[in-house]
Amino acid sequence: MIHEANIEYTAEIARKGIHLSSLSIPVIYYFIERDLALQLLVPITLAFLTVDLLRYYHKPTADLFYKTFGFMLRKHEQDGTSKRLNGATNVLIAATLCVILFPKLIVLTAFTILIVSDTFAALIGRKFGKRKFLQKSVEGSLTFFITALIVVALTPKVEWSPTEYLIGAVAAVAGTIVEAGSWKIDDNLSVPFSVGIVMWGLYLLLYPSVNLFNYTIH
Repeated sequence: MIHEANIEYTAEIARKGIHLSSLSIPVIYYFIERDLALQLLVPITLAFLTVDLLRYYHKPTADLFYKTFGFMLRKHEQDGTSKRLNGATNVLIAATLCVILFPKLIVLTAFTILIVSDTFAALIGRKFGKRKFLQKSVEGSLTFFITALIVVALTPKVEWSPTEYLIGAVAAVAGTIVEAGSWKIDDNLSVPFSVGIVMWGLYLLLYPSVNLFNYTIH
């Protein structure tokens, strides 16, 4: 088996539909300032985190939670021993930390890659994946990379120069490898951080005079 499919494909579609709705985060962030974004993200993230943890300790919460979302949860997200967070909570944590740590230009690219590329890679990989690449499939990972390049082509740049597209392409490669590796860290966290760190590092190397935190998106 190329990819451990412990939920039905129809449930995967529902799960990724919710995941894709998180694209609203970078879209909204494009139009608002960092402080306002955090004022919105922090309480929402804390609310999701509270419910996600409470389900392991409070039976009424667990009953309602699993009745509503249980069909979409992977096995490790229902493990009462490890008490892993679900994907939606990790997405919100990732969004909040990315906004805190990274310049806005990088957040818009890295987080959009997480939402768009992870969604299509999972759906294509599960449906058509036949050849193994790390812990995923060649077909799914190729989908991730191609869609990540599309995101790179469309998201904001400082100068819209070929070098910036190259920076984005290298970061897309990093994100593809991290997503395919299925490391111990949830890929909703590892993908945007790997993309963001690579992008920021390359901007610091290739555009040392540009302060991305002071750059105004336009």
